[in-house]
Amino acid sequence: MDNALLRVRMSQQDAHYGGSLVDGSKVLQLFGDLATELLIKHDGDEGLFLTYENVQFLHPVHAGDFIEAKAQIVHFGNTSRKMEFEAYTVIKSRNDINDSAADFLSGPILVCKAEGVCVVQKEKQRKKNGSEEN
Repeated sequence: MDNALLRVRMSQQDAHYGGSLVDGSKVLQLFGDLATELLIKHDGDEGLFLTYENVQFLHPVHAGDFIEAKAQIVHFGNTSRKMEFEAYTVIKSRNDINDSAADFLSGPILVCKAEGVCVVQKEKQRKKNGSEEN
């Protein structure tokens, strides 16, 4: 199956709530970027995100945390692509120690998971199973 991965640091600009808590929509934005990458890899087109299913926010994310997000296509329809998404904290900000302290975690912490469906219109699909059509 096709997959994609990215790692980003949440900035203070991403913090929306007290305690430098990052809005969950920021994680969904990362999932959207991963979906776009997967559609380009598989179909040669950015496609459109149709729906999220079963979104679960499992652990808080704070400014300064490094988030690793990954996605994979788990089902292919004629125009639809069902995907699974997961996001993990891999480096945790430690503002309780000082304003620049952080820990590289011994194991990632699952902060969010979701499923989603994207579509690529048939006439915009330029690839077949990830390889260029002529």
